Amino acid sequence: MRPIATALAVVALAAGTAGCGSLTTAATEVGGVRMTDERPVREGGTLTVALKSDPDKLDPTLAQTLVGRTVFAGMCEKLYDTDRAGKVVPQLAAALPRTSHDGRTVTLPIRPGLRFSDGTRLDAAAVARSLERHRTLAGSARATELGPLTSAVATGELTVRIRLKKPYVPLTGVLADRAGMVMSPRALKKYGKNFTAHPSCVGPFRYVERVAGDRIVLEKDPHYYDAAKVHLRRVVYKTITDGGVRLANLRSGDVQIGDQMGPVEVRSSLTEPQLQLFNSPSLGYQGLGFNIGNVHGTGKKPGKLHTLFAREPKVREAFELSLDRALINKVVFQGMYAPACGPVSPESAVAPGAAHCPPRDLAGAKRLLKEAGVRTPVPLELKVSTTPEDSRLGQVVQAMAKEAGFEVRLRPMEYATLLEETDAGRFEAYVSGWSGRLDPDGNIASFLGTAGAMNTYGVSDPALDRLIAQGRTTPGGTERGALYRRLTDRIHDQHALIYLYRQKNYVVARKDIAGLRVHGDGLVRVKDAGYAR
Repeated sequence: MRPIATALAVVALAAGTAGCGSLTTAATEVGGVRMTDERPVREGGTLTVALKSDPDKLDPTLAQTLVGRTVFAGMCEKLYDTDRAGKVVPQLAAALPRTSHDGRTVTLPIRPGLRFSDGTRLDAAAVARSLERHRTLAGSARATELGPLTSAVATGELTVRIRLKKPYVPLTGVLADRAGMVMSPRALKKYGKNFTAHPSCVGPFRYVERVAGDRIVLEKDPHYYDAAKVHLRRVVYKTITDGGVRLANLRSGDVQIGDQMGPVEVRSSLTEPQLQLFNSPSLGYQGLGFNIGNVHGTGKKPGKLHTLFAREPKVREAFELSLDRALINKVVFQGMYAPACGPVSPESAVAPGAAHCPPRDLAGAKRLLKEAGVRTPVPLELKVSTTPEDSRLGQVVQAMAKEAGFEVRLRPMEYATLLEETDAGRFEAYVSGWSGRLDPDGNIASFLGTAGAMNTYGVSDPALDRLIAQGRTTPGGTERGALYRRLTDRIHDQHALIYLYRQKNYVVARKDIAGLRVHGDGLVRVKDAGYAR
């Protein structure tokens, strides 16, 4: 490790540390898991939430980002939700789904008396229309999640019947995310794909305006069924990409909540008497991905790429062996995250068992490059977002890979642009991540299934597709856990998506804010929030 000690020390100092020796794990320092604040709140006021990046489209069918989901949590409720214990519970639905004996017909009862923010009544027809749009709209990021559906129809004023090609175990969990968000049929008819500029759902707050790259403004929705329990008058989501600037705004009181705070800012906040910390385990993963077949864009069948990293799995494996997950976590994230090498979190509803993370093996990496017949240094462009965390991660990956014979060139870009580039297949490798879902299928199928809606990597593996299909039809229990163990091993054999670490969800708020909720899905829930009495 000595040749890269200088590079790692620079990154450690940039992260506000004195170097590797002074870094300690944070499990006890952050006081364990804290997800809610039950203090009473007063009526009125504006709450400003600082986001790590600018959300993408405010259209549940097309959206892909965690920051977007945080905004949706304020204005677009779902058929189902997850509670603080990770259990799926009804939200816009009146009860959990009823499934036929053959598993191919699912009936959803819908709550009565609901209205969208534009005043339109929510009924079964509106639910069915949204589900069909999620399933069939060109470019839908929900297409893979709802791929097993053949139809969704209203069979009564408040009853929806879903037909499936095969039994689909993850369905209820899928409907607890954006695929379960119901959009106003009036707004869909009027605005079509421009719904993103005029979103209308059922939620505690309704959309007012968006200034791209700066803020999204919501206000209390008088049509909301539970409006009497909503205390705030307005919520403003403000984009502040630099964690240090988010923390400075928290200190000054210009913002009241900082979302997705990094370890450096979390440690600083612990010494601030006017700030409080919320945190929860993550269902997601972070890492980096290679383009091995994305030639037509996401959602399309992968094709042939002739780049070295696309055609040579040994080169991708060598790159993975050049990386030290534990040291990345220690240097870049102050030991406050966890090394990871698979898509399924320990917090998942299905536990396949811990994946074995290969240790750093420079000799093995060099041997693989020699076997692949390539000349070193091997060039690679790695796209990263412009956040300080991704910049530090990129620098450490660059330094580690150099010792194995790779020459990594970092290309920073704004997050929304990064998504556009990777969706279109215009990349060699990029820093990749996902906020995670309770059911493991939500962390795998859309990303690694052939023609998956978010398969930016261009992976196409019939054996992997068969395992994904089996996972969707296999009931819960040890059999499903064993299947996802096999699936994880098969994913690792591809070396297309290198899992590096699993975050914790850290949210910092001013102490005069109460009623806040931060669940394992990483979303900041502001329905019950307000200024403490």
